[in-house]
Order: sequence, then C-alpha cells, then structure tokens
Amino acid sequence: MARYLAAAVVAMVAVAGPGDARAQDYPTRTVTVIVPFAAGGPADITGRIVADIFGRHLGQKFVVENVVGAGGTTGALRAAKATADGYTILSGHLGTNALAPAFYPSLGYDPQKDFEPIGLTAEYPELLVVRKDFPANNLKEFIAYAKSNPDKLNVGHAGLGSVSYIGCLLLHAAIGIKPTMIPFTGTAPVLNAMLGGQVDYECDPVLGTLSQVQAGNVKALAVAARKRSPLLPDVPTSHEQGLPEFDIAPFYGVFVPRGTPPAVVEKLADALNKGLNEEAVQKRLADLGADSIEQARRGPKALADLVKSETARLMPILRAAAAK
Repeated sequence: MARYLAAAVVAMVAVAGPGDARAQDYPTRTVTVIVPFAAGGPADITGRIVADIFGRHLGQKFVVENVVGAGGTTGALRAAKATADGYTILSGHLGTNALAPAFYPSLGYDPQKDFEPIGLTAEYPELLVVRKDFPANNLKEFIAYAKSNPDKLNVGHAGLGSVSYIGCLLLHAAIGIKPTMIPFTGTAPVLNAMLGGQVDYECDPVLGTLSQVQAGNVKALAVAARKRSPLLPDVPTSHEQGLPEFDIAPFYGVFVPRGTPPAVVEKLADALNKGLNEEAVQKRLADLGADSIEQARRGPKALADLVKSETARLMPILRAAAAK
C-alpha cells in the first residue's frame, strides 16, 4: 500500500509539473517589489505597505526597489519582462497599468496583456495644491487666473503618464488651458520645487502634500472627488466648486508578469486580502488619505475589471488632451 501511495504522489507531481510544485512552496527566497517612482511619494509608501503585508503573511523578505523614469513605465516595463515566477512584483497604479498607452506609443508592454492582477491596494483622491503665494484661494479664483495667465504657469508632475500628470491633464482639459508641465522623478521632488517657488501647482493624492498643507506651506484648493477628504475636511471638492470633470482617485494595485503560476497568484492575492483586513493596515491607509477597499472590490478579477473600466472612462479624454 505504501508503495502505491508513493507512486501516486510521484504521478501527481509529474502531472502538475515541476513549476507547479515549486509554486506550492512559494516563496522560498527574497522577492522584489518594484515601485516605479522615487522614494517618499504616495506610490512608494503604498508599495512599502504592500511589501510589509506580503512579508508578514508569506514568511519571506519582500524588498522594495524604486525604479524611476518615464512616468513609472521604466519600472513597469522591467516588471513586465521579468521571469514569471512571482519573485518580481509590481506595485503599480492607474498610470502604469491602465493609461500609459495614451502617452507612450512605443511603451514596450501592454498594461492589460502583460500582467496578471493580484489585487487593489488603495485609491487616493487627488488634490489641487498651489504654492503659498499663488494668487488664488479657491477653485473659482484658480480657474480665472489660469485662463488669464496660462503661459505664466509651471505645473510639476512625476513624469508623462504618472497620476500627477493625468490628474492635472484632466484639470486642464476641463478648464481649457495648456500651461507648461515640468517632469520630475516623483511627486516628492515636485513638492520640494513648489516649496522653492519653481513650480506653481500640482495635482497629487492627498497623502503627497498633506503635511505641507497642514503646516500652511502650500494651499489646497480642491479635492478631485464627490466627497471631502477626512484628512482635509475644510477643503471643498471639485464637485462642490462647479468642476465635476476634475474627478480622479487613482487606484494603486499589485501586479505580476503574465504567465505567473496560478498558485502564486492565489497566494499573493490571499495574503494581500488578509493584510487589508487588518485594523492596523486599514488605519494606516486611512491616515494616508486612502478610500477603503470593500471586500467585493478585492482580488484579481476586481482589479482587472477596474483597469478596463478606468481605461474606457479616461483614455479618450487623455488622448484628446495630450494631442492638443
């Protein structure tokens, strides 16, 4: 009987294949989490939360690597071309994994075909923030000034196709202006430039500029959403101020290269879900300005559906704005 059982086990492994057998043991070594932007911004902090969740729930080291450039697409391309074994993960977002083709015709990867989605991590409503001495104190005054002085405005963003670029492009399309847009390697450097007076404004998730807004070093004029941010309850929304077209809460999610074994995808998705259920993680994300992700919107399929729906909603607007 023992001989028959042993033979059955060998047969099962043979049918499954060595790759599937290895996937069951995943992870057995350090895993790299690529964050495609500079340290210190929303993408970086979110990626480190992800790495911490995976490390705790899968019992292995998950190390963040910041791979900057080209609005996050340099890091996303590296992740897309990595071996599909679960040892390279991308902490991507709306720009890198949905809308990048609007800005990069020769992208080198297909956001929907070259990745397996793991799950949604967070959504951060964007915030219009201006330098402290900018001659506007609300969205109406900003629009009036921007329309009268478009050639004088310098807008900072984290690269073509980044969420900060996408947010301000939507704003500009809604207002009907085309100011000078200056690229940086991340939103943290953009904020430093704004504090130094080299940049007039930026569009960034609430987290990115929260401390400087609270300190009075920059001014927040509008949350690009229907509801106000609990972190900045005195800042009115774009909808309240008559510009509903400026509505964007970029998603941040986890992806692996296409072809990653289903067992690995399942393990990662399960670990992420467990982490998002933790009260400490929920509080940390809420403290960063993220909207909570309900259970029905978690997991690989929900993220895949979100990528498709946001692409369909925003791609025509952005392509038209970028072409002007």
